[in-house]
Amino acid sequence: MERKDFIRKFAIAALLPSVFIAACTESKNKGQKGAGQKTQTYTCPMHPQIVQDKAGTCPICGMDLVPFEKNATEAVLHLDESQMALANISVIAIGAHGMQSFKQLNGRLVVNPESTTFLSSRIAGRLEQLYVRQTGEKIRKGQPLYKIYSEQLASLQQEYLLAIAQAAQFPQDQTFARILKSSRAKLVLYGQSDAQVRQLENSKKTSPYITYNAQAGGTVAELSVSEGQYVSEGSPIMRLEGYHSLWVEADIYAAEAGNIKEGQQVKVVVPGWEDQAQFVKVQFSNPALQQNTQLLQIRGAITNPSDQWQPGLQANIFVPVKQQENVLSLPVDAVIRDGKGSHVWIEQSKGKFEPRLVKTGTESADQVEITQGLQQGERVVVSGAYLLYSEYVLKKGKNPLTGLKMI
Repeated sequence: MERKDFIRKFAIAALLPSVFIAACTESKNKGQKGAGQKTQTYTCPMHPQIVQDKAGTCPICGMDLVPFEKNATEAVLHLDESQMALANISVIAIGAHGMQSFKQLNGRLVVNPESTTFLSSRIAGRLEQLYVRQTGEKIRKGQPLYKIYSEQLASLQQEYLLAIAQAAQFPQDQTFARILKSSRAKLVLYGQSDAQVRQLENSKKTSPYITYNAQAGGTVAELSVSEGQYVSEGSPIMRLEGYHSLWVEADIYAAEAGNIKEGQQVKVVVPGWEDQAQFVKVQFSNPALQQNTQLLQIRGAITNPSDQWQPGLQANIFVPVKQQENVLSLPVDAVIRDGKGSHVWIEQSKGKFEPRLVKTGTESADQVEITQGLQQGERVVVSGAYLLYSEYVLKKGKNPLTGLKMI
């Protein structure tokens, strides 16, 4: 019995070192494996300063965190052809050429008085019926506007029928011919159309009612009467405004007046319709300052396709200031600006893009001068630059300008 216990203890003592060595080796292998394995990190697409080692949501904006490679140090992006097509990436070689700089003025669209029609009563009487009862209604040419009752009109019609009978009875007498012509002219003067006059001639019946039709199309901007109201000759009825042509007005300081001449062309852009810019001639420059200000006013006429713009809309007016030659310039959208500076994206090779710090100079409505950071002939991304910026932040978890220096 004692001999068996001795053999058992001896075997256990002999196996202990092997078990210990195996355990240490396995622990070492696991440590080496863990050290060689990269830890996945996550960041917020909107707040790259948020970095975590597990998935979750951003504590600032609540967006889902996305994985990114924390140890990626190469300051370039690689995109395949499908990604470039989806992001609408387009590239041009930057070159030197002339550049027109502009001064921007804040303006507004107002009603063009040349497209405004004032309607007044041709004859005294009572407004029997109004066919237009509210402002804002669109009126077409020839549309009935109102019907008026007038005893004076009935008298003029009777006078005309009498002149017709006299002229027919004495066809050789020029006096009656002149009376007939004068009687007809009175009816036309008081708003009777040729068709209404012919109807009176055929029916031989007078009527104290006359319907007035619109002589021009437009929008009812003001209605000065109500149905059943008595009006005198010349009383205002309504005001129609046409919006197919508008005035664009802008205020300038007196010291700037010398830079803007009547007949000069300026560029007008209505916010929201940047793709429909128009070049407008300055038709008028007010020689007197506006009351209680140091401002002068300029204006011109702008066409309004499909009446899509309304009076009161803001407009940006770009006045040419000077012409520069041999300037490196890019479209405005190609330059990305943030708190760290301005940068563009350079295409190193097909599908490979890197950010580049630049300094800008004179800027126009659609072009910006590049004074430092680029060389003529370099290929620059002009559309899709903001998507590259976002993709860089998403993949790298940092601002593209981090660590960059001006070339």
